[in-house]
Amino acid sequence: MKVLAIGAHPDDIEILCAGTMTKFTKLGHEVFICHVCDGSKGSKTHTSEEIAAIRRKEAITAAGLIGAVSLSANIPDGELVADLESRVKIIDILRQTDPDLVITHSPDDYMSDHINVSKLVFEATYLANLGLWKTDFPPTTRLPYLYYMDTLAGLNFMPDEYVDITETIDTKIEMMMKMQSQLGWLKDMHNSDSAEFIRTVARFRGFQAGVDYAEAFTQKRMYPQGLTKRILP
Repeated sequence: MKVLAIGAHPDDIEILCAGTMTKFTKLGHEVFICHVCDGSKGSKTHTSEEIAAIRRKEAITAAGLIGAVSLSANIPDGELVADLESRVKIIDILRQTDPDLVITHSPDDYMSDHINVSKLVFEATYLANLGLWKTDFPPTTRLPYLYYMDTLAGLNFMPDEYVDITETIDTKIEMMMKMQSQLGWLKDMHNSDSAEFIRTVARFRGFQAGVDYAEAFTQKRMYPQGLTKRILP
């Protein structure tokens, strides 16, 4: 399969579903990790241009750890709205990758960039397949399955599927550690040690799933994308 994970900022996929992305690559699937925003507001010491460039390099390095392809829509942090221009950018991300499966933020997440990414991805998964919607790329060859990943700390999220990441949790944390520019930022902003946070949430979801460590998901159920089999690893 081709699997596309779309998060708002460089570090969101790494925090929320990198264990599952690692499992996909280990199983031989082709994985794309897209950060819609450029990370340009996530610093107290750099200019927007500087931190955006730093975070782009970090995202590419993190994806490279598992052999995934890193993409960006390069929309400035906090300036992402669910308008036509943004919709076309997400459509073209899908058309470039032509995924069988798309994973993105829950529509009930904690901040506007996450929520708007969720809405835009929902819209784009169908529209990207329409031949008469003309963009710079040809339409997708299929309608992908759409899954929502966990929210930060699991708030307002009720999973219906889990992925056992016991064997990939260390790689997930290693991917996050490549986001060096964000480790201090997250500590200052949220009093959060990133490695401890990832391990604690994964352990909590693991308790629910009956394994050591897990990540949680829900499928966006809609016609004609019903499933009679499991698609997550």
